[in-house]
Amino acid sequence: MNKLIEIKNLYKSFGSLHVLSGVNLDVYENENVVVLGRSGTGKSVLIKIIAGLLSPDRGEVNVFGQSVANMNAKELNELRLKIGFSFQNSALYDSMTVRENLEFPLVRNVKNMTRKEIDNAVEEVIEAVGLKKTLDQKPSELSGGQRKRIGIARTLIMNPKIMLYDEPTAGLDPITCQEINDLMNQVKEKYRTSSIIITHDLTCAKETGDRVAILFDGKFAYQGTFDEVFGNPDPRIRSFYDYNFIEPKLQD
Repeated sequence: MNKLIEIKNLYKSFGSLHVLSGVNLDVYENENVVVLGRSGTGKSVLIKIIAGLLSPDRGEVNVFGQSVANMNAKELNELRLKIGFSFQNSALYDSMTVRENLEFPLVRNVKNMTRKEIDNAVEEVIEAVGLKKTLDQKPSELSGGQRKRIGIARTLIMNPKIMLYDEPTAGLDPITCQEINDLMNQVKEKYRTSSIIITHDLTCAKETGDRVAILFDGKFAYQGTFDEVFGNPDPRIRSFYDYNFIEPKLQD
């Protein structure tokens, strides 16, 4: 299986605050890896380093077999076009309609597309997230869950190989959280993406993660399936589980 992301002995501090202290992580083709940790443990810092938005103090980050640290500006831009970011706040433009939000990455980054090609691309991703009727609406007219879905659709329109989800279920009600979890799994299957899902929502982790990695003291203490990680007797694991986990309700 191809390794798309390789992180070795990664360190990052902000002044006297040591955020990442020797992180190691591999992400393989068509794999969802969930990164867990309490607030402030460096989860979001990690994905910014992967995309070259932050520089590590030391360590190695390879994406698609290339060192991110050695990339020039043009190479970094090309890398980011292959990575889809799903931001916590969805990062939609309020002045644009949903259609215009979806078209924006194509118009900005892909030259010589015909109107029909753009329309077809928009049609495909809006159907993938199940919100075709919202195309002429503004983001302010949508629910939080709908905005999250449109944000995911906007990343998919560039056909990324890697998806980086930052707290995809934060602030959503349990039913909408379930819909977003289902969507992330569908994206993986339909678009054959590899994903890092940053979350502290353990229902999300259990339902979407092929593998779970949990951060303690700036490094991954444990990696494995959800059951392997949370079957560990380490008291820090039990404390994290007890504080966070809400068992998903069974369907009638």
